[in-house]
Amino acid sequence: MEDKKKRIYDCGKELFSSKGFKDTNISEITQMAGIAVGTFYNYYDSKEKLFMDIFLEENTQLKKETLEKLDLSQNPLDVAKQMMALNMTGMNANPILREWSNRAVFEKIEQLFLEEKGMDALDFLYDTFLQLVRQWQEEGKMRKDIDSKMIMMIFSAIINTEMHKEEIGVEYFPELIEVMTELVMKGLMDCSK
Repeated sequence: MEDKKKRIYDCGKELFSSKGFKDTNISEITQMAGIAVGTFYNYYDSKEKLFMDIFLEENTQLKKETLEKLDLSQNPLDVAKQMMALNMTGMNANPILREWSNRAVFEKIEQLFLEEKGMDALDFLYDTFLQLVRQWQEEGKMRKDIDSKMIMMIFSAIINTEMHKEEIGVEYFPELIEVMTELVMKGLMDCSK
């Protein structure tokens, strides 16, 4: 059974990568996997669910690779800028992750991301950065008058802004995130408070 699910996953990943989410259909996936369409539904409720499984795995992998590449000896603002640049480069290089910016697909993906609690897959980032924020506070690189967990909630608020890009205006992304991050980081690094 796991073999069939893996074939569906692998074939879906290949087709989503080459054709995109919108232009891939279940019958193509099952044909490539060598299974009946009905068998697909034993493992996934929909094309969207399969795509989200693949998206979450790819996104988690990108974040892990990004963490490994970060130069954490830099000041907090430079670490944040480096992380955003590495993440953007990785998102643009990966056809699955690039779908996040595809206006024709974004609403479906975003809704499923929320339903599937996609942010939960990135809990390892929270733990890593919470330790880093505490270290920066001890080193005097970040304000101590704001609790480290509150700082993490501020970071989460920046990340969650992306979930509202349609309301804010897609044309302002990713520059809006970059400006917000820089302003927030400068405020958090102002240790004169």
